[in-house]
Amino acid sequence: MSGGHERGPEPVGIDELLERVRAGFVRLGPAEAAAALAAGALLVDIRYAELRNRDGLIPGALVVERNELEWRLDPRGSHRAPEAVSHDLRIVVVCNEGYASSLAVASLRRLGLHGATDLIGGFQAWRAAGLPVRV
Repeated sequence: MSGGHERGPEPVGIDELLERVRAGFVRLGPAEAAAALAAGALLVDIRYAELRNRDGLIPGALVVERNELEWRLDPRGSHRAPEAVSHDLRIVVVCNEGYASSLAVASLRRLGLHGATDLIGGFQAWRAAGLPVRV
């Protein structure tokens, strides 16, 4: 040890990290995400305001910016959203293109939200599939 710091795990590149994270859950395509939403899943849009303002919103999605996600979706948390009622809740996380959402899902799963997954291709794939967007 030098400088008083313990060595953690070996460094990993982001592509490898995404591959490892995504191996732990089944991701959804746009039609599957729409069906999950229709069946009562909580669709959570973690895009920042500039992207939401530019591209629109998915009707029925809960908007929670990424930096607040764990606090808002933890059913035991003091800052939870009213929709965060159970660890068994089916959650579909949506970012812009489907990368940040995978990392967010890994974090939610560490909180015990094992029904969390994300949308392959993110909001852009949803829109390209012709699914509803509110501008």
